[in-house]
Amino acid sequence: MTIEVKVPVLGESIAEATLGQWLKKPGDAVAQDEPIASLETDKVAVEVGAPAAGIMGAYTVQEGDTVNVGAVIGSIEQGAATAQAHPAVAAKTQPPMPAATITAPAPDHAPDHSDLPLSPAVRRLVLELGIDPTKVSGTGKDGRLTKEDVIAFAKAAPAAPIAAATAAAVPTQSLAHNRGEERVRMTRLRQTVAKRLKSAQETAALLTTFNDVDMSAVIEARAKYKDLFEKKHGVRLGFMGFFTKAAALAARDVPAVNAQIQGTEGNQEIVYFNYLDVSVAVSAPNGLVVPVIRNAQAMSFAEIEKSIGEFGAKARAGTLTMADMEGGTFTISNGGVFGSLLSTPIINPPQSAVLGLHRIEDRPVAVNGQVVIRPMMYLALSYDHRLIDGREAVTFLKSIKEAIEDPTRLLIDL
Repeated sequence: MTIEVKVPVLGESIAEATLGQWLKKPGDAVAQDEPIASLETDKVAVEVGAPAAGIMGAYTVQEGDTVNVGAVIGSIEQGAATAQAHPAVAAKTQPPMPAATITAPAPDHAPDHSDLPLSPAVRRLVLELGIDPTKVSGTGKDGRLTKEDVIAFAKAAPAAPIAAATAAAVPTQSLAHNRGEERVRMTRLRQTVAKRLKSAQETAALLTTFNDVDMSAVIEARAKYKDLFEKKHGVRLGFMGFFTKAAALAARDVPAVNAQIQGTEGNQEIVYFNYLDVSVAVSAPNGLVVPVIRNAQAMSFAEIEKSIGEFGAKARAGTLTMADMEGGTFTISNGGVFGSLLSTPIINPPQSAVLGLHRIEDRPVAVNGQVVIRPMMYLALSYDHRLIDGREAVTFLKSIKEAIEDPTRLLIDL
């Protein structure tokens, strides 16, 4: 019996998606509810599960195609035990190998994932490093390679010669003189991010104010209590807990930073929120995503750190849901984890402000008339000047600085 594979309901107000990747090939055996395809929506990637156990049948749409909710994208031959039971399926429906796929026969002792497609980023990396992808163990879904897998392999062993099949896919001249080009379809998520960020620049009156903060007290507190904290709560004590708690206190004193302008021009209202839902900017394989920590003002350090850790893991695995992304009244973006010294972050509409954190580095500062070396971090607050005045922005950032330099203020509510 042939069962149709249809696009599931994707979430409120989302009517279409892009077929990002087929996870199963025609002729592959699949179990019921096993992921067989990945859909890209405006916000997150959504997996399509097999409606029944059987053999993967023919595709009706290809990777990169736009599909509507309820549309048929493929089929399952229900009840078949193995792919060999339906050799005609695999023979007739096997799609042509995409040009972007690297397939090299793996030796007996190597991880057998040579038939899995490589993402553009991974493919580019293995070519640059001269690594045979069949010799790398994949930790991604269904054994797929990730950038981290390739980088770890390159660090652990000398770069291996590129496999013959891989070399055939690139120009014969040395990689140093490779002037080839690669065109990759822009993902729906990346297109949405681009549109929203451009809209923020065109709509809001963006302005950024800066300050710097001495991280000595927070670093000392972490060093003193990190082991006990992790033992008790099962999560590491990071910096984000301190900054989230500090932002909650500062937003209470400067409510405009945690507010939004809603309505059409000429009929607009300012909405002030009595709660702080913090959007935490996370770098995912397909682009920037901002899962939301809800009611952060009422959460403990442990609860905040657990939430951030869970969101980070889900972002890397591509399992963030619509519910994880919805809402948010204020954003914190930590570019410091990538080494950023200073930046001017862009607000996440319809929010009115975003706090940018940067790397910590030892710098000479004057303390009580003496020049000393302290671990310093630049803070940046980008805000919508239509709603937030400069005095309010500076006051908010100063409150963050004071709370971080004296964490006791977070405990006694100052």
